[in-house]
Amino acid sequence: MFDAEKPRRLVASMLLLTGLSLAPSVALSQVTAFKQAVAVSAAEDDTLSAFYRETGYEPLWTGRDSDDKARREAFLSIVAKADLHGLPRGLYDESILRDLMASARSERDRGRVEVALSRLFLRFARDIETGILAPNQVDGNIKREAPLRDGLELLRSFERARPNTFLEALTPGSVEYTRLVREKVRLEQAIARGGLGALIPDIKIEPGQSGPAVVSVRDRLIALGYLGRSDTSLFDDEMRRAVERFQADHGLAEDGIVGGNTLSELNRSPVDRLGHVLVSMERERWMNRDLGQRHVWVNLTDFKAKIVVDGETFFETKSVIGKDQEGRRTPEFSDVMEHMVINPSWYVPRSIAVNEYLPTLKRNPYALSYLEITDRRGRKVNRGAGFSQFSARSFPYSMRQPPSSQNALGLVKFMFPNKYNIYLHDTPAKNLFSNDVRAFSHGCIRLNDPFEFAYALLSMQTDNPEAEFQRHLRTGRESRVNLENPLPVHLVYRTAIAKPEGGVEYRRDVYGRNARVLNALLAAGVVLPGAGS
Repeated sequence: MFDAEKPRRLVASMLLLTGLSLAPSVALSQVTAFKQAVAVSAAEDDTLSAFYRETGYEPLWTGRDSDDKARREAFLSIVAKADLHGLPRGLYDESILRDLMASARSERDRGRVEVALSRLFLRFARDIETGILAPNQVDGNIKREAPLRDGLELLRSFERARPNTFLEALTPGSVEYTRLVREKVRLEQAIARGGLGALIPDIKIEPGQSGPAVVSVRDRLIALGYLGRSDTSLFDDEMRRAVERFQADHGLAEDGIVGGNTLSELNRSPVDRLGHVLVSMERERWMNRDLGQRHVWVNLTDFKAKIVVDGETFFETKSVIGKDQEGRRTPEFSDVMEHMVINPSWYVPRSIAVNEYLPTLKRNPYALSYLEITDRRGRKVNRGAGFSQFSARSFPYSMRQPPSSQNALGLVKFMFPNKYNIYLHDTPAKNLFSNDVRAFSHGCIRLNDPFEFAYALLSMQTDNPEAEFQRHLRTGRESRVNLENPLPVHLVYRTAIAKPEGGVEYRRDVYGRNARVLNALLAAGVVLPGAGS
């Protein structure tokens, strides 16, 4: 309901700020129409209202001095680049902003435009610096909050800063983001040209073959930049090497054969790829903060875990992630790795104990003999009594698998304590690492080279990391080794990954999260061209 007294109360507060103590009728006449309009327009937004109270309702944008003019022009200049960053096109239309400013015919109009510009500035700063979306609202397994800046402090800082320098600094400064923007432009140019040409027919095409199908592969590889200009219709060694490079860039088996997943990836449209780039740019904005000079980076879609030092990969190994199944998908979040456990016990999560193991024990109480079953006081349970009387809800026991080479966690686990009970660990199931798509676990990250991963971490605090690790391992006893300098761990989900040497690698949307993020971006006003293949 409209509060008729609200404008009068706002004006009264302005009088206090400006130090006026005249009779109300006289005082009201000395408060400008501009300031009244600013106060009323900003009243519904706590941040804007607080900022303009601090400044005595003076203009930030619409004044006639050189500072206000510089802010206006700097803002219009960067808003003109909004589409380059995949921001909502209709919201940041430079011509509409110019029309808005030109439409101010009175001091009241100017006051309303003043607040509208500040409101849009705050929205733009948030969108380009920390993302358009709230990540944890798009998908329940994105356990991440964008590093939002306080709006009032943002306005204060902007008022004091050089406008162009301040606004340009809002853009994520990572090399990854810059390369993704470049790929976005390249894909948009390909779409404008009508796409990448004819699709490759759905048949298996191998080295040594020739004919129209090979020509379609050749043309596609040329359009994608994997092959130089050629008029050959023979699938020769040069084309095979180009196919292998393409396969490497898309996380596929590098066999040089076009078929199955390779064929599907070759036939993907630039529109589809552009969607992945837009999502990766948004994800980069969500993480627009210091990742740590040393950190662990696990890209779930890439099935790899890396230790990164000064922006360079210090160590890398294959990984297995959670199965694409409710309750098993690995979440995205960041935390800090504090220690490793050598010869770990596996304390079976209750969900696994009651949903997977209890039915087996009901049929045969002596099954799963490698597990210790204990009561609440830590006493071993007599299996002879059976378990048929228990349900998933009433099962009162805990299960533990003692240290051994066959332990579900292998011989070492790497801990970054978190409420999701996710960590990195060894595994006895080494055969799983030969798959291209490695989504098999209950949610934790399994490592193909866990010992070497441990050596790499320990090399940062000891001269002989292998000897230190093996000393603990040989005891066969569970032991904790603290990291003297704990390092951040980032579990991320990127399907478009910029390469240091140029170009972008792509991965499959294993959990369908990218599709949800893209749909949310489109709903927010981001435009994805819908042309060509």
